[in-house]
Amino acid sequence: MIEVYPADSRFHAEHDWLRSNFSFSFGPYYNLDNTRFGPMRVLNDDFIAPQKGFGAHPHSDMEVVSIVLTGKLRHQDNLGNVGVTSWGEIQRMTAGRGIIHTEYSASTDEELNLLQMWFEPEARGLEPSYEITRFDVDALARRWTPVVSTDASDHVAKIHQDMTIYLTDLAIGETRSYETAATRRMFLFVIDGDIQVGDETELHKRDSARITELSKLEVRATSPSRLMLIDLP
Repeated sequence: MIEVYPADSRFHAEHDWLRSNFSFSFGPYYNLDNTRFGPMRVLNDDFIAPQKGFGAHPHSDMEVVSIVLTGKLRHQDNLGNVGVTSWGEIQRMTAGRGIIHTEYSASTDEELNLLQMWFEPEARGLEPSYEITRFDVDALARRWTPVVSTDASDHVAKIHQDMTIYLTDLAIGETRSYETAATRRMFLFVIDGDIQVGDETELHKRDSARITELSKLEVRATSPSRLMLIDLP
């Protein structure tokens, strides 16, 4: 089953320095029927003004993944970690027993756009940790490129859950297939462009699809596209 969520169906919140689009219940938005997809609990598409951001705030028992699309994200936490993330890098934080951090736009003149995602971990009370990993941007044009996974490497961020996040780029008319167990879930998000999923389903920029009971996915780009695919339990 493929359940489509158009971009304009997301909850939109706006402040003087922040524009946010929530794919799941978050903050002021609560929908009993839209609180999770498997262990996936949050996908926020945030636009943050230069030198602005979120002051010190706590997290616990959550895996937090940030993908910067434009601009630079500065992180600082009570463990002593300080880092700046930009496109081509992944920021992953295991909140575990508890962590306090700040997140700001590190640019003086460019708006920060990031996708921030929260996933439930495989176990509670994990040791808090933070990392920045760099992936091969050029590989996106050739394949589904893993950027976060339970099977970590130098170029793939570690996540404490049985899942993998992939990114890929498609030229117009190009297709990309993906196979997984029919018992798994797939979450597909169009970062940019327009695609066709299978024979009938069309998705456009910032649309998403929640896919269950399918073992093979085939997408075709009807315009140059950048996609995120998450394979979930």
